[in-house]
Amino acid sequence: MPTNAETALGRPAPAEADTTLVVVTGLSGGGRSTVARALENVGYYVVDNLPQALMLDMAELAFKAGGAARRTAMVLDVRSRAFSTDLAGAIRELRERGFQPRVVFVDADDEVLIRRFESVRRSHPLQGDGRLADGIAVERALLEEARDQADVIIDTSHLNVNQLRRRVEELFGGEDSRRLRITVLSFGFKYGLPPDADFVMDARFLPNPYWVPELREHTGREEAVSAYVLGQEGADAFVAGYADLVNATTAGFEREGKRYLTVAVGCTGGKHRSVAIAEELAARLRRSGIAANAQHRDLGRE
Repeated sequence: MPTNAETALGRPAPAEADTTLVVVTGLSGGGRSTVARALENVGYYVVDNLPQALMLDMAELAFKAGGAARRTAMVLDVRSRAFSTDLAGAIRELRERGFQPRVVFVDADDEVLIRRFESVRRSHPLQGDGRLADGIAVERALLEEARDQADVIIDTSHLNVNQLRRRVEELFGGEDSRRLRITVLSFGFKYGLPPDADFVMDARFLPNPYWVPELREHTGREEAVSAYVLGQEGADAFVAGYADLVNATTAGFEREGKRYLTVAVGCTGGKHRSVAIAEELAARLRRSGIAANAQHRDLGRE
């Protein structure tokens, strides 16, 4: 195992280096909370308002916990400086221990920060009895060294929330984490609508296999029932129309930051028609390059 001298020379201990750490800091009102939410969207375990003195302890906990905690983001704001003002020293200590943190500094023009504080009628945490501009100036001076050592500086002066989120996801997420994931969920209307449905499709216009004796005890996941349902007049156009609708909206949902979409397909009991349609729709969406899977809420309830 590498010694402390080896890590100090820039050769990090492999185990610790496998733990991905992001340190987020920057000016109040600059967008740290949005950055934190975006990191959560792409799979980071986010610790907000962490005192700088506890950064190494948190990194060690993340390393020992493994799993999802191996991707950890620590968000620091001016309040954490009550415990320690040596952010540069805390970062250096992480690197000497073998971790490789990426420091993100969120910045914005003074005029923009003032407008943001005024729009939510909040005072700056450092303005005291002075003006907003005074608090911002004090914070800039305190964070000057942190800004100088940042790996990534994001100026949010001309970014809205969605643009900032996309920027963070581009930096830390990878393509897969930014993709919309669609669940095509079959259900029975007699058991109620799924509360999380974004789209609801009603397959009850199709003949019900329940009234076909040889199909009654089977489900829409079986070939005989699926062929019967999808072979009915209007079934193919029904599935194709909804596939086109989902394809037409996917890019827009992704731009707006939606990561999960539920398309609910209902029939009377959620056993035959809705199951067959859900399976077919999910398959068509996958063939068009969309991450989709079929789930069946009420299958087996009858």
